[in-house]
Amino acid sequence: MADAGGREAIAAVWRIESARIVGALARYTGDFALAEDLAQEALAEALVSWPRDGVPRNPAGWLLTVGRRRAVDTFRRRSALDDKYAALARDLGEGGGGSAPADPARAAEDVLWDPDQIDDDVLALMFIACHPVLSREARVALTLRVVGGLTSDEIAKAFLVPTATVQARITRAKKTLGAARVPFEVPPAEERSTRLGSVLNVVYLIFTEGSSASSGNQLIRLDLASEAQRLARVLTRLMPNEPEVHGLLALLELTAARFPARTGSDGEPVLLEHQDRRRWDRSAIRRGQAALARAERVGRGLGAYGLQAAIAECHAVAESVDATNWERVVLIYEALGRLAPSPVVDLNRAVAVSMAQGPAAALSIVDELAAAEALSNSHLLPSVRGELLVRLKRADEARTELELAVRLCDNERERAVLERKLTDLG
Repeated sequence: MADAGGREAIAAVWRIESARIVGALARYTGDFALAEDLAQEALAEALVSWPRDGVPRNPAGWLLTVGRRRAVDTFRRRSALDDKYAALARDLGEGGGGSAPADPARAAEDVLWDPDQIDDDVLALMFIACHPVLSREARVALTLRVVGGLTSDEIAKAFLVPTATVQARITRAKKTLGAARVPFEVPPAEERSTRLGSVLNVVYLIFTEGSSASSGNQLIRLDLASEAQRLARVLTRLMPNEPEVHGLLALLELTAARFPARTGSDGEPVLLEHQDRRRWDRSAIRRGQAALARAERVGRGLGAYGLQAAIAECHAVAESVDATNWERVVLIYEALGRLAPSPVVDLNRAVAVSMAQGPAAALSIVDELAAAEALSNSHLLPSVRGELLVRLKRADEARTELELAVRLCDNERERAVLERKLTDLG
């Protein structure tokens, strides 16, 4: 096999199977940080072996076998034949060390692959990567690395930070988990609901950055958004009876359905009222509606993600902005504000109120947020306030707000839209 073909195969296998491999190694060794290192060593060995010898019949089994043999070597270096080494050696059916299997085609026979355990491994991996002892940035980086299979370079590129920064975050995260002695396990039932919130929040953060990039010259980063959708689908398979898992997937599908119409051919943002709704992804809308229906079916009322999905559904089924059921959108935002209060929710409610009741009613909500100094470092509040003032024909005040929004906006594409609004004011 050509070198390029071998590397492409490795990248594809790693992206699909890395979470299962790291999870299985963590279960075998009882050490999450070590498992991630072992998986990376197996990947490095594949980069040498596969282009030369060909892709094994069971690529994931090959990587897991190499990782487990490396674990044997690690435990041997640390001490004599202790219980962990002995157990691993018995599993591998060998008394010595070694790296890659001599016959890659027989790798599957070397691995005690337990398909019923694998889902638990991936779920435990997600709970560990999103553990509350870690910072938000560390959770995102670690999740993308060990669950998503992204390299440090890919994560750094997605979030526009140096690769060294991402690597440092991942290293610190593993040390923090080790110091806290976080066990590799799915949390017990009494802890699961609170810990699940952290997992869902990380997936939501990844998607949010993908759907509306906070900086750079792209409005949408499809790689990040698609990865978040994939993680959400994994969660729905692993936790089918958790309504908020389905609610999150519904939100991501219904939001992503509008991606094809959110930018023009030049990459410039297209506002909702100007989008060609014929370009919306109807398959994604149907998937989102199905996920929302499942969230309603397995729960006793929608949670925060489910309510946001219900709002997205209102947009998805409307033929135009004017035909949108804005009164229903306002009511859902009010419910969301009671369940999960935040300035962003209030700001979005103000936008809905402006469509349902007019800009004057919405401006009072926005003014309250401004008086409370909410979102003081974000361009969102002055951009919404400026738009409302434009509609109220208060041009001078609108100009001041839009100029502030331009200064605060880090995304080049969004900033260009705000600058055009300023130009339109004259």
